[in-house]
Amino acid sequence: MLSKRSLSAALCVLVAGTLAGCGGGGEKSSGGGGTGGCTDVEKPEPREAGGLELPTTTLDRDATYRVVVETNCGDFTITLDQRTSPKTAASFVSLVRRGYFDGTIFHRIVPNFVVQGGDPTGKGSGGPGYSTVDPPPRATRYVRNTVAMAKTSTEPAGTAGSQFFIVTSADAHLSPDYAVLGKVTSGDDVVERIGKLGDVQTQEPTRTVEIEKMSVQGP
Repeated sequence: MLSKRSLSAALCVLVAGTLAGCGGGGEKSSGGGGTGGCTDVEKPEPREAGGLELPTTTLDRDATYRVVVETNCGDFTITLDQRTSPKTAASFVSLVRRGYFDGTIFHRIVPNFVVQGGDPTGKGSGGPGYSTVDPPPRATRYVRNTVAMAKTSTEPAGTAGSQFFIVTSADAHLSPDYAVLGKVTSGDDVVERIGKLGDVQTQEPTRTVEIEKMSVQGP
C-alpha cells in the first residue's frame, strides 16, 4: 500500500488490508452553481462491487489506446502503457467498455500527491471481483501525471483491480509496487484542478468530483 508514515514523502492512498480508509479534453463550463471550473453535481448513488470475471481479451502491443475521462471538472485523457502492464491495461479497457467507471467518484483526493478513483461503492473498498498482476520495472518512478493501480499492502507488487490513482506531485516517491496503467497526456490542467479539491489531513474530497463517463479510443 502507499505508506502514511511520511506526508512529505508519500501520503497513504490505502489502509492496510483493505482498499478503504486513507490512503486533452476541453474544459467544461462551470454552469449554474459551479465554481473553480467544476459544475456542482449530486454525489452518485453507490453501486455494488465484485461479481465480474477476469477478461480474456488482450491488447495490441503496438497500437495506441487512449481512455477519455469525462468529469464535472473537465475532461482528460490517459494513454495506456500496455507494453509495461499488458494484463492491467487489457482489464482496464474491458471495464471502461462495460461502463464500470461511469457514475463513480474520485473518493480520495490528497493535494500535491494523488487523486484516486475506480471504486463503484465510493468508499475505497470495492473492486471488480478479480485482480491482475503486472510487476512494474524496478526503475519505475511515479511522477506527475503517472496513472497507476492501487493495491493493499498484502498483495504482490503490480496487483490491480479497478482502483487507480493519478500522481499530482512532481514525484510521489513511491516504491515500484504499483502497476503502471499509463499517463495523462491531455487535460493535465483538469487533473491539477481536481487534485486541489481534497483535505490533506482526511484525504477526503472537499466537493464531489464525478467520473461521468469513460470511453476508449483505439483499435
